[in-house]
Amino acid sequence: MDDGSLADVPGARLRALLIALALEPGRVVSKATLIDWIWGENPPADAANALQRLASRLRKALPGGVVDGQTGGYRLTVGPEAVDALRFEDLLAQARQAESRPVRVRLLREALALWRGAAMQDVGLTDSEAFDAAATRLEALRLTAMEDRFETEVALGQGAEVVAELTDAVTAHPLRERLVAALMRALVAAGRNAEALLVFEGAREALANALGVDPSPELAALHVALLRGEVGRREENRKSNVRAELTSFVGREADAAAVRELISGHRLTTLVGPGGSGKTRLATETARDLMGDMPDGVWLVELAAIGADGDVAQATLAALGLRDTLLGTAPSADPVDGLIAAIREREALVILDNCEHLIEAAAKFADRVLGECRRLRILATSREPLGITGEALWLVEPLASSPAVRLLQDRAGAVRKDLGSDEHTLSTMVRVCRALDGMPLAIELAAARLRTMTIDQLANRLDHRFRLLTGGSRTAMPRHKTLRAVVDWSWELLTDAERMVLRRLSVFAGGASLEAAEGVCAGDGVEQDQVLELLTSLAEKSLLVTEGDGAPRYRMLGTIKEYAAERLAEAGELELARRAHLAYFIELTEAAEPHLRRIEQIAWLARLEAEHDNISAAMRGAITAGDAQAAMRLAAAAGWYWWLGGRRAEGSELMIAATTIPGEVTDEVRAMTYALVVLFVTSGRGGERQGVEWIHKAYRFSQQIQHRNPLLDLVVPLERMLQEPEAVVPAFEALLDSEDPWVRALARLQVGKMRAVLGQGGQDTEASLERALAEFQKLGERFGISLALSMLAEQLGTRGEFAGACERYEQAIAVVTEVGAIEDVIQLRTQQAQLYWRQGDRASSAAALAEAERCAQAVTWPHALVELALAKAELARWGGDTDEARRQLAVATALLGDDAEQANIRAGIHDVLGYLADDLGEARAHRVTAWQAASEAAHPPLTAQVLVGIADLALRSGQYEQAARLLAASVAVRGLPDHANPEADRIEREARRHLGEVRFAEVTQEGKQTSWSQLAEVTLAS
Repeated sequence: MDDGSLADVPGARLRALLIALALEPGRVVSKATLIDWIWGENPPADAANALQRLASRLRKALPGGVVDGQTGGYRLTVGPEAVDALRFEDLLAQARQAESRPVRVRLLREALALWRGAAMQDVGLTDSEAFDAAATRLEALRLTAMEDRFETEVALGQGAEVVAELTDAVTAHPLRERLVAALMRALVAAGRNAEALLVFEGAREALANALGVDPSPELAALHVALLRGEVGRREENRKSNVRAELTSFVGREADAAAVRELISGHRLTTLVGPGGSGKTRLATETARDLMGDMPDGVWLVELAAIGADGDVAQATLAALGLRDTLLGTAPSADPVDGLIAAIREREALVILDNCEHLIEAAAKFADRVLGECRRLRILATSREPLGITGEALWLVEPLASSPAVRLLQDRAGAVRKDLGSDEHTLSTMVRVCRALDGMPLAIELAAARLRTMTIDQLANRLDHRFRLLTGGSRTAMPRHKTLRAVVDWSWELLTDAERMVLRRLSVFAGGASLEAAEGVCAGDGVEQDQVLELLTSLAEKSLLVTEGDGAPRYRMLGTIKEYAAERLAEAGELELARRAHLAYFIELTEAAEPHLRRIEQIAWLARLEAEHDNISAAMRGAITAGDAQAAMRLAAAAGWYWWLGGRRAEGSELMIAATTIPGEVTDEVRAMTYALVVLFVTSGRGGERQGVEWIHKAYRFSQQIQHRNPLLDLVVPLERMLQEPEAVVPAFEALLDSEDPWVRALARLQVGKMRAVLGQGGQDTEASLERALAEFQKLGERFGISLALSMLAEQLGTRGEFAGACERYEQAIAVVTEVGAIEDVIQLRTQQAQLYWRQGDRASSAAALAEAERCAQAVTWPHALVELALAKAELARWGGDTDEARRQLAVATALLGDDAEQANIRAGIHDVLGYLADDLGEARAHRVTAWQAASEAAHPPLTAQVLVGIADLALRSGQYEQAARLLAASVAVRGLPDHANPEADRIEREARRHLGEVRFAEVTQEGKQTSWSQLAEVTLAS
């Protein structure tokens, strides 16, 4: 069945009907044919009706529509691939056409694996000649497939491996001479010549007793060849010197297939990659698969053991067993000439393994031999290409996570059986493989350590991998016995200039651009214009990885990086390289900073994002070194990038840490750093209070400098707001004449925002926001555009224009996503989700919230996560899920920590809790707390929100007139009705229903004229 379940088809005739139809899938089988198939020479008197009854029963046993009745017969509506017998025949035909022996064996094995017993067993029709003929034919094909398979495997040199299977096959079919011949050859391959002779004698006796005939001429000829010693292991083994492996081949199956394709299309293929990446194993595994396609064999030439001045030709002669061909020649004879003379017409594959230490000699050898021996192919392994025209390259990269873990599991399983496969163990294995860059040799050395360590102990000690990974195989080459030896081998092959560049590159985190490498690695004899050539050489030698679609970046694998860092320390250059690295990234971020407020911000943000790890490493290095000027200078330059680029939690931590370093720092750097800290610490709920001291510091130092960043202009109105809280709008209006267009746009935005906060929302406010939007759009500054769009969306939502507000939010999300400010995306999506809910579009609300949650998975900035939790609490409350609402409030409170005690936050949380409380007394207590906190915060929109909550308390107490008065007071405080708040609409509807339109209008007017503070206190006291 399609779902993997079994269908019960009881009875021999019912099964026979199914088989007859299955052997002709998709075609109508005539009723006469089916009757003959099922009943043979003895059909029942009403055969047509009997067949119809069988077909009806078969329909019930199978899924609907599988058995299709036609006028002249019946049809099974399946394809040929669904019938094992037909699939078997198709695979057998493919195998006979396959030119490659390994492919032929694979197809034959796949075909034979389809058999699960005798042909058509459990049917047992006694009168059907057609049925018997079909079964006999299939069994004959099965035997033929077995014979083809065994003959091909023996020809591939796998005879010793199939002796047991062949013995069983000959026992079951003693008269099948092809099986007998295959068993004889397999026994010879296993060194059991005497047993092969006995098999022949047994076959001769069986043929005589059963058929009265002698063995065929072919089998007899094989017997004679065996007696003469012309058939043997030596003959077969002369086709290869590649040894059998003791471990399984894991994780490189796709690579092996790709390399086979390269070898078939190119006469020289080179596997390149770093030491320990598994080049040799990939080469030998690929070669083993090609043995059947190489009439003159596959030969491994191991070059690692010979010195840098070694002779590649002599090593090749020895590997091919041809060294004796030169013994009779003159002492001055060229070994290459002798090799060419010996193999000129041979069709063979030669593996030149580990060419890197004699790369020039190997390249010249390969070029000459391939030019003379036209049927020869060479597969080389090296840490750099041979550099010959026509050379095909395959980069042997580190294993991906999944195959790397499979390799670790496989090798670890050989040394301990209790490793486990639980989630913790698997995740730790992933960590180990990632730390080791997925390098097979390092993973195998790590697995060997598990004989005496737990997987957690291993993972926790990989920071000292060169001391830890030293337990390689005793029979391995010296450079493969320890991880250090692997890298030492590559290091020794480098020039002094290459070593200097490589060790200095170790100070980079996350790779280096060419410009950065030139800035840090030049000096001491290496000119800046030489760095590119040296980087290219190191990349070709598999010590650097190049990445990127455009300008390349140069990165080290973790093992190479740790090794190079040790060499850097040994050379006494660590501090020099660190300072050069820090200086470069200070200059880069300072060059980028002005562009982050203009249309080119996307390109510069991408450039800084590519260097994020380096910027962070440079910053942390400066903080650790106690370099106050450098740390704060980098903070001042990178702060705006951290804010825009979705790195706010890290940026805040690093900037504040930099400000704590004692030491001399210029006034401009201090002013900029403090101003940026203000931006970060005041971004969340209640942040204004946290920023007071930072604002004072930023203002004080900004007044002591002349040439300053435009960002510092914004410190002046912030300081004035602290001194004159009532002058918030004039404070920013003073910047509307600034020389900097970004400052003017931001000032206009703040004027509109402050007017809305003060309850002055209306056409003037929106006009100010629209103009700010236009100015930011002219600049191409996406963050400012998103701020203006989100404030306009808030105005639309307050007026109840939910569709327009959601569209504005969508536009804001689009532009802010361009710069990468993922923290803002979270907040914008949560606001959008609430408006969709108010619009009645629950699906869009859920989708927006889900997108916010997805973004939150990559964010640690607490302010964004608080907004998400509070929005989820509100949506849960609106949907009637009070338990979820309480849970999300608890999440928000936990994220806020001590900040949860700030007045505006307390007011908001207790306002929500007031709605959630079933008990009227509990609700009143929350309303009292919310009102007291809102009064302390003195924030008009918050006051208006809390007044709506108190109106809800009045409504629940039956004070409908007071509820209406409080709603009117809320509108007066805010400056306009808040249609985004569903509670206000609900309370208004209830009050109107109880009071009637006339009385509702009267008490609403009273609410506008009465002190909102008095209204709140009277309600809370009653």
